[in-house]
Amino acid sequence: MPSLDIVSKVDMQALDNAVNNTKRQIATRFDFKNVVSEIILDKKKKAINVTTGDDWKAKEIISILTGQCVRLHVNPKSLDVKPIEMAAHGTVKVDVLIKEGISKETCQKMVKFIKGLNMKVQPTIQEEQVRITGKQIDDLREVMQKLTEQDFGVPLQFVNMKS
Repeated sequence: MPSLDIVSKVDMQALDNAVNNTKRQIATRFDFKNVVSEIILDKKKKAINVTTGDDWKAKEIISILTGQCVRLHVNPKSLDVKPIEMAAHGTVKVDVLIKEGISKETCQKMVKFIKGLNMKVQPTIQEEQVRITGKQIDDLREVMQKLTEQDFGVPLQFVNMKS
């Protein structure tokens, strides 16, 4: 029986490249001259820590980072930007969390949506992913298309398609 898994993963190497490109771009910009700006990717905590001079520069760094992510095919929905906070010595800090996996509530919404399509497929929740099985592979492809048209708040990837 054909099946496929719906997951939400982030390519950490591409994200690392996006962070490094952002650092390089900031180093060459005139409006960031003589301002200490720091961007650190913590792969274990799955977070990016940004420290810079003021609110405007923090927003600009996040904008550059988002642009680099789009360019390197990392979905910006996987970045959860927290509010700007004051830090030591008059600087500001922003934490950007990296969202991986699909929450249980989102999985339940997806299963409800798939069942509402009235197709001959069976969705099941497995930890932080959804597995869909059906009798025909064309049904799975149609479900994939319908899911990409919807916005569940997380980037979706379709893996392990087996016939």
